[in-house]
Amino acid sequence: MVGEAPDFIGVPSPAMLINCVAYEEGRKLADIDKRDIRNYLQRPGCFVWVALRDATEEELSEMQDEFDLHPLAVEDARHGHQRPKIEEYGDLLFVVVNTVDVVGDELKIGEVDIFVGRNYVLSVRQHSEQGFLGVRARAEREPELLRNGAGYVLYALVDAVVDRYFPVLDAVETELESVEQQLFAAKDPRANVESLYYVKQKLTTLKHVTGPMLEYSGKLFGGRVPQVCAGLGEYFRDVYDHLVRVNQSIDTARDTVATAIQVNLGLVQISDTEVTKRLAAYGALVAVPTMIVGIYGMNFKHMPELDWPLGYPLVMAVIAAIDLYLFSRFRKAGWL
Repeated sequence: MVGEAPDFIGVPSPAMLINCVAYEEGRKLADIDKRDIRNYLQRPGCFVWVALRDATEEELSEMQDEFDLHPLAVEDARHGHQRPKIEEYGDLLFVVVNTVDVVGDELKIGEVDIFVGRNYVLSVRQHSEQGFLGVRARAEREPELLRNGAGYVLYALVDAVVDRYFPVLDAVETELESVEQQLFAAKDPRANVESLYYVKQKLTTLKHVTGPMLEYSGKLFGGRVPQVCAGLGEYFRDVYDHLVRVNQSIDTARDTVATAIQVNLGLVQISDTEVTKRLAAYGALVAVPTMIVGIYGMNFKHMPELDWPLGYPLVMAVIAAIDLYLFSRFRKAGWL
């Protein structure tokens, strides 16, 4: 989680306690053992910041005992796959935010569960490869802000998660621009539609992550805010503004995808219409001689031109003249 040390190279990342640090008056006191958490919680002006990664049920149970966490919040963290939300349980604020990692051509959704109390922060990162190494260092470089305690740590965590949405969104928009450039050049319209649909899926995934966060983040600075966030309204408002920007960009990109799909289908229809016109033109060129020859193929004994020596050459000339006339008209109309 936040401030975590790099994973050991070549060693799988098991469930683990990443950091357990005590702070007092905005400055780091020490890295502490998890068995000493309760002692530091009793010190005035002190708060404890604990970070877990892919926590087991045993670790969550230990933290529940140490911080006296609400069982419903712990249950949500234990099962994971939660929708972004902010819930209050007395003095406890439980925040769920989703992380988004780009893995190959796919988006991988992770989760960060944050328990915030008057004098503690417990963060649990799940299903995400991205750490938050710089967040703790940033907070420790700003003791005047860290003096605000657990509320400022919550801001730093959420702000770091939200800031990481922008490069992911940029990557999806770049992919969309690449597909748009191929609309009028590619020979396979089906491939364009498939590519646009995959881009739309990614945008929908991002919307499912950022939309609820935009809805709930307003609780942290407007109206009655949780006590732990008091005095930090301008910081949480900044997070809210970032979420507004991300959501607006997602909505714009989704509209662009819908337009691009319609344009692609329109191009397919135009192409089909061109083929239909060509087939109709060639059909007309064949129909004229077919009609004339069909007339002279009727089995009637008395037909005026049958005994005329110039009958055959004249009929062939008429057929050729009519087809040439039709061909020139179709060519001029752009059908051929």
